[in-house]
Amino acid sequence: MSRTKLVLIGAGSTVFTQRLVADIILAGEEDKWELALVDIDPVTLDAVNKLVAKMLEAKSAEIPVTATTERREVLKGADFVVTTIAVGGRKGWQTDIEVPRKHGIFQPVGDTAMPGGISRAMRMIPQMIAIANDVAELCPDAHFFNYSNPMTAICRAIRRETGVPVVGLCHGVHHVEGVLARFLGVAEDDLTSYGIGLNHLTYLTRLRLRGADAIPLFHARLDEQAPTLARELAEKTVWDNIVQGRAPRWADDPFSWGHFRRYSIFPCAMDRHAVEFYPERFPGGAYCGHKLGVEAFPIDERISLGDTWYDEMLAIANSPDPLPASYYENVPGESEQLLEIMHSLMFDRREVFSVNLPNDGAAPYLPAGAVLECNAAAVGGGFKALRADDLPPALVAKLCAKIAAVEITVDAAIQGSRDMMIEAMLADGAVTDPDAAASLTDDLLAAHAEHLPQFAA
Repeated sequence: MSRTKLVLIGAGSTVFTQRLVADIILAGEEDKWELALVDIDPVTLDAVNKLVAKMLEAKSAEIPVTATTERREVLKGADFVVTTIAVGGRKGWQTDIEVPRKHGIFQPVGDTAMPGGISRAMRMIPQMIAIANDVAELCPDAHFFNYSNPMTAICRAIRRETGVPVVGLCHGVHHVEGVLARFLGVAEDDLTSYGIGLNHLTYLTRLRLRGADAIPLFHARLDEQAPTLARELAEKTVWDNIVQGRAPRWADDPFSWGHFRRYSIFPCAMDRHAVEFYPERFPGGAYCGHKLGVEAFPIDERISLGDTWYDEMLAIANSPDPLPASYYENVPGESEQLLEIMHSLMFDRREVFSVNLPNDGAAPYLPAGAVLECNAAAVGGGFKALRADDLPPALVAKLCAKIAAVEITVDAAIQGSRDMMIEAMLADGAVTDPDAAASLTDDLLAAHAEHLPQFAA
């Protein structure tokens, strides 16, 4: 029986490759797949290759695996291509956080919107277009999935500049469904959602519990928690009272729940991401009496966690000892639904997932061609977006503004234009003064010069 060939570009990701291989093995599908692992860092690639071998050995599984630093060597004949690259790595991400802080801009994530997201796009877009061109040449019939950020800008750039039908995948909506289920105290599989928006700002217009409208249940639970929230906000103790692993509360994400109270629509992926699309509401990073990215959603700790996971991966891969017996129960990270998505595409199961696709009429009130995070059926041959619900005018206006900023960001990255990057900063809204935007842009370009050859001319 022929095997399905899956190429992972950026296989040195600290969690993704491990989780995917575990999913394939635990599903009993090791006889159905062929893997190609690609990473430009030979040390990381060697470690991931060794770790995958240990994972297979631990379960007596056999999957043909090729590891290479040259993607063109393995793209020919691929059925699926997945990108999880990060140009500049965690050091670049840290720089995207630290440089804007010197200009008074505080970000809790910095990989999608605000100056950090724009800066990341400058590094990512040229490399992703180069990968897309290789896909078009060597495996034009392959399904091409991207997990790298900034998701919207990358997918828009690839679609616009190459015509390659990349599809953006993110665990955000699936993850938030689990958070919302825990908020109600129900099983995760019993809660479903439906929404439209941009990656990391998808407005969930429907929430259903076992098929019935769950929105009244959420409002009732919010009513129960309202006195506690009012007290914690008044005392500025919201973040002091968060306990890891406790059931979610309104107080944990007051901005997102405030949106829900106003519109009965929930912004996904909750405050950590949502606040970056509304920088005008958090001047100087002020959020519930704390500083975004510092006390609230501390991003430095999250980046450091990636370093810890990486070090652990290297240690396990290079250890002479076999894989720990508990490894499959402790693989870090979250399932990305990739195996289920590939099954639905291959076997025309028509299952619905949250994906990032160009707007081809799914949301007629948003610009045509804009890459939207939407519900789509994975059918034989590709994805078919479902018709989105209407949105209130204020939310449409927010999405349109951000779509316009993304378009300018794509132009800046492709043209290598400092002036366009400044315009992207202003359109994003985190910076409102042109001189300040120019100064910040110059500092980011200087800090990342080694990864920005298009700006050197």
